[in-house]
Amino acid sequence: MRDAYHEELDTLTVRLVEMTRLVRSAISRATTALLDADLELAESVISRDAEVDRIFTEIETSIFDLMARQQPVAVDLRMIITALRMGGDLERMGDLAEHVAKVARLRHPDSAIPPELRSTILEMGQIAERLVTKAGSCVASRDVESALELEQDDDAMDKLHRRLFKTLLADDWRYGIEPAIDVTLIGRYYERYADHAVHVARDVVYLVTGSRANGRAVQGAPGT
Repeated sequence: MRDAYHEELDTLTVRLVEMTRLVRSAISRATTALLDADLELAESVISRDAEVDRIFTEIETSIFDLMARQQPVAVDLRMIITALRMGGDLERMGDLAEHVAKVARLRHPDSAIPPELRSTILEMGQIAERLVTKAGSCVASRDVESALELEQDDDAMDKLHRRLFKTLLADDWRYGIEPAIDVTLIGRYYERYADHAVHVARDVVYLVTGSRANGRAVQGAPGT
């Protein structure tokens, strides 16, 4: 009975890692769809978000069942709590990738991104992919050191987000209100996507250490 119980706990980790792979693919394809005005690719991102939602629903159902049947405590309870939180963050990341794809679809056959901002958006997409890849690795390995690094890794996304606003607020912005709104929303989607990846990493730290303190301060905290 206990072996089956711990297999179910292990399955939660497997499903979470699967979600990280799906939302990484989603943000990658959404970025390409946005920059290339690729309607077919945008539609595929939008339609496949249902798969991320389905896995999160399965995780939720499994967690509620485990809590009712097993009444977990200590590290097992932390595993269940963090799995629910991480699943919620990853589900939201899938939604944010979908939002990017919807902007691409809305502006087709044109690109929503002005030429001088294309490199910035491309870089934001690449950073988003790296963050979720690293978060997925942390979930799989429970690597606290790598999880702590995501706090600093996210700084690059914040810097690009500020760069977007600097361009939008410049006196020589010539694209009008509608493109400005698009870029504002898109920048926010990438920035929030990165924030959710950091949240996942923080939950890995909590799972291993039992501490909700700031990530840079908990490296030596004991697990219980």
